[in-house]
Amino acid sequence: MELNQIIGNLLAVFVGISLGLIGSGGSILSVPILVYVMKVEPILATAYSLFVVGVAALFGGVQKAQQQLVDYKKVALFGIPTIAAVFFTRKIIVPSIPDCIYSNSSLVITKPVFIMVVFAVVMIVASFRMIQPIKEQPTVTNTKLNVFGILLQGTAIGFVAGFVGAGGGFLIIPALLFLAKTPMKMAVGTSLFIVSAQSLIGFLGDIRQDQIINWRLVLTFTFCAVVGIFIGSYLSKKVSGEKLKSGFGWFVLMMGIYIILKEVLKL
Repeated sequence: MELNQIIGNLLAVFVGISLGLIGSGGSILSVPILVYVMKVEPILATAYSLFVVGVAALFGGVQKAQQQLVDYKKVALFGIPTIAAVFFTRKIIVPSIPDCIYSNSSLVITKPVFIMVVFAVVMIVASFRMIQPIKEQPTVTNTKLNVFGILLQGTAIGFVAGFVGAGGGFLIIPALLFLAKTPMKMAVGTSLFIVSAQSLIGFLGDIRQDQIINWRLVLTFTFCAVVGIFIGSYLSKKVSGEKLKSGFGWFVLMMGIYIILKEVLKL
């Protein structure tokens, strides 16, 4: 195994730790690791990321379910439109993007560059959500859910997640907290199931006969991320996830800026 793959697999553990601690952020880490450390082509990296995050989140979701920290009704409400949007995006929209989006004498924007820049913008937006402390609203029993709002937001999250190969947990958790009035611990467990379902379905939407998938790389990376999930779940009982979320947000912000500088300005 080459050195860059060893480093990438070690970093994959942190992908799982992020999911286990705060229920999001896995794909925010996995795509840059796959692209810049393991030298995977960006479009393929977003597909690999969906599989990795989907499997890792499933393990985390099962753990939370055993602790009765999953709201299955909200999994279905968010999950169905999100899964449909992710599958449509990966199957129809992403393959239809031309290889060269824009070109002139001084600037060429290719499909991989465009995908990474959009991903960087999503990272920056996600970082602000992570840096800002989330204040839970009081949960009202028997409150009527805004079903239309949940379906609409779930669809929007699915399009974003499908396009950049992200699980979308950083968007799902605030929606569960404020739109669906879900307690924080329940929101994390519920988010993991939604992230898992939409990521794995999105990956299936990517599979084509002409596509060669390096299953050894994907499965090894996934195994390391699953190990991280168990570590993160253990640490969540000992460490404040809110404090870690803020620090992680600053890291994501710097990574987003770095990707834009690297892809656009070629620094």
